[in-house]
Amino acid sequence: MLFTKPTKLLFVGDSITDCGRDYQANGIDLGSGYVAQVQALLSAHHPDAQMCILNTGISGNRVTDLELRWDTDVLAHQPDWVVLMIGINDVWRHFDNPRMEQVSLEAYSAKLERLIQRTLPEVKGVIVMSPFFLESNLGDPMREMMDLYGTASRVIAERLGQRFVDVQAAFDVWLAHNESAQLCADRVHPNAIGHTIIASAFLNAVGFNW
Repeated sequence: MLFTKPTKLLFVGDSITDCGRDYQANGIDLGSGYVAQVQALLSAHHPDAQMCILNTGISGNRVTDLELRWDTDVLAHQPDWVVLMIGINDVWRHFDNPRMEQVSLEAYSAKLERLIQRTLPEVKGVIVMSPFFLESNLGDPMREMMDLYGTASRVIAERLGQRFVDVQAAFDVWLAHNESAQLCADRVHPNAIGHTIIASAFLNAVGFNW
């Protein structure tokens, strides 16, 4: 597996990462989503891993929000690895709140790359997870835009030599056989099945031994 022991692994992002965590717990409360599933699977299958997992995701965040809180919510925890999933709200706000100031693809790319570059001197690595949209119609306008932001996150991760987790691709495999309504109503916030897909994609990408 990618991680040596002991390891402090910090997950940061939006509501998909947050998933109801207690903000007063200083990252220790992992919420009820994929981060908690990752922790449970690592503990069950690798009891000797000596891993400390933190969750500092905040619902509604865009990359601009991460910029403002990166020092206190990421670097201050002194993690060994940072796992970053951001971009869903950067895209979604173009559709559900077009009057607010938007994060363009160019701005998203530039800000994401700067955050990773700032972090790399302080950690062993940054693992970038793609944003996603639970829609199998590739011509859907929001799916089209999400794919562009997801591709940008991949390009940045690869250019900086960091590991990339294609969460959208993992969902697409499932959506080839099932309807997105079986995962969620809004095509963004998945149920436990969806969070298991995310957790599995992450663990596969880091060489987890099932």
